[in-house]
Amino acid sequence: MSSYTTISPDKLSKLIGTANMPALIDVRTDEDFAADQRLIPGAVRRNHEEAADWGEEFSGRSAIVVCLRGQKLAQGTAAWLRHLHVSAEALEGGFEGWKAAKLPLVPAAKLPARDAQGRTVWVTRARPKIDRIACPWLIRRFVDPNAVFLFVTPPEVLGVSERFNAAPFDVENVFWSHRGELCTFDVMIEEFGLATPPLLRLATMVRGADTGRLDLSPEAPGLLAASLGLSRMFDDDLEQLEAGMTLYDAFYRWCRDATGETHNWPTNKAKP
Repeated sequence: MSSYTTISPDKLSKLIGTANMPALIDVRTDEDFAADQRLIPGAVRRNHEEAADWGEEFSGRSAIVVCLRGQKLAQGTAAWLRHLHVSAEALEGGFEGWKAAKLPLVPAAKLPARDAQGRTVWVTRARPKIDRIACPWLIRRFVDPNAVFLFVTPPEVLGVSERFNAAPFDVENVFWSHRGELCTFDVMIEEFGLATPPLLRLATMVRGADTGRLDLSPEAPGLLAASLGLSRMFDDDLEQLEAGMTLYDAFYRWCRDATGETHNWPTNKAKP
């Protein structure tokens, strides 16, 4: 049973992908990590021995700490973080408990190299519409909450990628791009091991809106309309991305929690 200092895998799984997700900190030893180089979605790696040094960056926030089995490393690190004014919990059962529950895990090898601040850096074409907003949303909610996105003119994407050590996406002839009938969002879900029913449903919507196949999903025309509307509202691509994060948060929560709900306007009953 969860205490105020622990959280169950089931409860954590409902937080992942949402805007109010706490920081997720993986403190497995290098040896334990080498045995299974995957991460719970959105987790960052930290050394438990240095918690007193890096813990300040999470001050005033909530955090969940993961070690191999949810015992001494996670509980000790969470206790240190609480000392540093972080509302910290340890994941019950740790990484092994999460894995045993068959919950999603992201292969660390698929993540681009991180910068000096520990962030992944991505680059794509300016003036995003659908895929180039959906993919950053997926990355920030499920892969790297601190990811940086650079929007540049189309001819400069590959050059910026090389000079700034940024992973290019949604351009031709790169790894993170369309494959056959799949759009880049589909590819990221597959490569990052995130093929859950809600994300697959959202992916169908994104694919339909992004590739003009609006018959793939009844919601695709609405996503297309909202996306094109956002692109007209903002001149700044980063401001558009921030607005798009809320849009995709809403679509994701509908895919996960509300597909069975309907809104029926009450009929007027004739007065006798």
